[in-house]
Amino acid sequence: MIKLGVPSKGRLMQKTFDWFGARGVGLTLTGADREYAGAVAGVDGIELVLLSAGEIPRELEAGRIHLGVTGSDMVRERLAHWEDRVEELAQLGFGQADLVIAVPKAWVDVDLLDDLDAAAAAFRAAHGARLRIATKYHRLVREFLKHHGVADYLLVDSQGATEGTVKNLTAEAIADITTTGETLRANHLKVLADGIVHRSQATLFRARHAAWDAGAKAALGALLERLGL
Repeated sequence: MIKLGVPSKGRLMQKTFDWFGARGVGLTLTGADREYAGAVAGVDGIELVLLSAGEIPRELEAGRIHLGVTGSDMVRERLAHWEDRVEELAQLGFGQADLVIAVPKAWVDVDLLDDLDAAAAAFRAAHGARLRIATKYHRLVREFLKHHGVADYLLVDSQGATEGTVKNLTAEAIADITTTGETLRANHLKVLADGIVHRSQATLFRARHAAWDAGAKAALGALLERLGL
């Protein structure tokens, strides 16, 4: 028996159910209202586990679930050396969003990461403090900015309404997930031309360190064959 973790509610759950269903694997809710229970039809040896999308990377890493569907951004942000812990089996084609670096539109001379680096250095020289970038994606943003040689910044944590931090004077720039860019524009922010940190989408992952005995491997093989992977 293998455990398949999927998002427990909302559009991401329904899209996941639809994606599996279109490939002959039925995922259904079996519990009463507010009871997170489900079933899998079409392939034997699989148990459905309903979790929040944010919990799935942790459960995959711990090996408490064998497979999981969540955003690729969450896996990369929450799991250090994620490729050693999970394997990406399939991108599912929904839940797309971009993690981007955005700055005020009024910064007319800042359009690229090199410009941001220069602005950060100038900000520190003028104010004696580092330019603040609000985000909840600390690992991804730090690695991205390091790769592109941006220094003299400080990441400040923001778990909600990140786009408003510049207006509220708690940050000078942001790094956040966006789908249409409308909220960024409404808050007078612009995305740097080379500031896309990660293009995320819902993805099916396999836990490398789960208990993969002969029965689990057989169930995985049958599932992947049914899904056409």
